[in-house]
Amino acid sequence: MLGRLMPREGKFFDLFNAHAERIVEGARELAAMMSRFDELDAHAQRIDSAERAADKITHETITLLHRTFITPFDREQIHGLITKMDDILDLIQDVAESIALYDLRAATPEAKQLAEICQQSCDRVKAAVALLTNLKDPQAILKSCEEIDRLESDADRVMRSAMSKLFREENDLKQVMKLRVIYDLLESITDRCEDVANVIEGIVIENS
Repeated sequence: MLGRLMPREGKFFDLFNAHAERIVEGARELAAMMSRFDELDAHAQRIDSAERAADKITHETITLLHRTFITPFDREQIHGLITKMDDILDLIQDVAESIALYDLRAATPEAKQLAEICQQSCDRVKAAVALLTNLKDPQAILKSCEEIDRLESDADRVMRSAMSKLFREENDLKQVMKLRVIYDLLESITDRCEDVANVIEGIVIENS
């Protein structure tokens, strides 16, 4: 009787996709911010808006999880997926806030490249999440996850090169400290995308 009265699956996939849209929105704003380094406040405000919207989706997903009797896959995986997705946007917001906090006046080519890799990673996260509705095609999902892993490795390489160049060529210690924080945050975004890919891979392996 209880099972018949409670919702069976809810709109988990709709919520995952809506959250992924906000992630992509934030990543594109960040890449645009780094690319031109103008209208910083406007880009930051749009990132804040995407982050707040994503927080509401995360809260709605967790609330629905507690109310749903039968879920599309393991409850811990649902919780892990939505919270790790939320971590991505939190870091995107951290980058925008750090640029303002440290009064950074220009983006280096390496920061621009990292921001582009972040955007590509977030696009792949969105693609992988969208494919979760069809676990009968696991290879397509796993391919997206592999692309996220590859992009994280690309970000690691850019990060190492950027830090090496920074310590070799920048004489202003304050600028070194500022850029190091920005580089770390940008690279961490790709780490969080990889975390999402790992959760999705687990879902695929257990359910396909």
